[in-house]
Amino acid sequence: MKFKNKIKININGKKLTFNKNDSLFKLIKKLKIPINKVAIELNKKIIDKKKVNKIKLKSNDKIEIVHFIGGG
Repeated sequence: MKFKNKIKININGKKLTFNKNDSLFKLIKKLKIPINKVAIELNKKIIDKKKVNKIKLKSNDKIEIVHFIGGG
C-alpha cells in the first residue's frame, strides 16, 4: 500500500500528508521555509531550532510556523 508509510499532520490549520518518521527539518526544507526567519510550534510547544533534525513527525502532529516580519 502506498499510504502505509504516510501520516497526516496539521500545518497552520491545513492537513498535509507526509512520510512517516521524517524529521521536522525535512518538512521545513520541503516547504522551502527559511528556518532562521520563523518560530516553530509543535503540539503547542515552541521548538528549539537546533533540535529540528532530531524531531520525528508523528500522525496528527499540529505544527504552527510563524514568519518574522520587520517593521517600525
